[in-house]
Amino acid sequence: MQLIVRKNPADLAKAAADFIAKRINDVLKKQDQFTIALSGGSTPKALHELLAKSPYVEQIPWLQLHVFWGDERYVPIDDEQSNAGMAYDTLLGHVYTPEDQIHVWRTDLEPEAAAADYDRVLHEYFGDSGPTFDLVLLGMGDDGHTLSLFPGTEVVHEQTAWTKAYFLTQQDIFRLTLTAPVVNRASCVLFLVSGPKKAAPLKEVLRGDYQPDKYPSQVIKPSNGELIWLVDQQAAKEVQ
Repeated sequence: MQLIVRKNPADLAKAAADFIAKRINDVLKKQDQFTIALSGGSTPKALHELLAKSPYVEQIPWLQLHVFWGDERYVPIDDEQSNAGMAYDTLLGHVYTPEDQIHVWRTDLEPEAAAADYDRVLHEYFGDSGPTFDLVLLGMGDDGHTLSLFPGTEVVHEQTAWTKAYFLTQQDIFRLTLTAPVVNRASCVLFLVSGPKKAAPLKEVLRGDYQPDKYPSQVIKPSNGELIWLVDQQAAKEVQ
């Protein structure tokens, strides 16, 4: 695990954009396509907006990307809560990745069917064994959750399934999510974390006892890949 601290959210977003552009180009020297799983939230939004502008928009070979999402709210893509909708507005609508290489969660299906469909897409692309994504971008909530793995939910402990759909009572909404087994097969997982409210949970996730029911981000531990936490100073103030 690597912890990288930047001064503020703007510096964090730039560091993430630099890292992503370099990682994509380095990997594409060895293979023809690059797979990335995007995240929702305010920090990824700022990152997307950077990637859609110079110099990054010219540096990244968008035609060679396959784009996935770590999780999604069960809402239409034009809903303001949609992670995919946000990504189109801030990034994908401004670059040249072919539509058939952008893999959204099918929220036009029933939740369980949407999870099954995404599972099918993943297995068809990656196969049943070996590594999965070249890069997974994740955030962490004030409660220590990541993806749609929330404290006290059964999905945190999933050992085999790659996708899950479930009703999150406290938000009164269905959530669609990748699970730890598929994310932990990624070549690289990059957490982006900023803000003072993240300081206490980040300390527990990185330095505390293993309590995944309280801090689900702890279940993300790539088996053979890199785990990088890129955080700002306010989030890192209790772990430095």
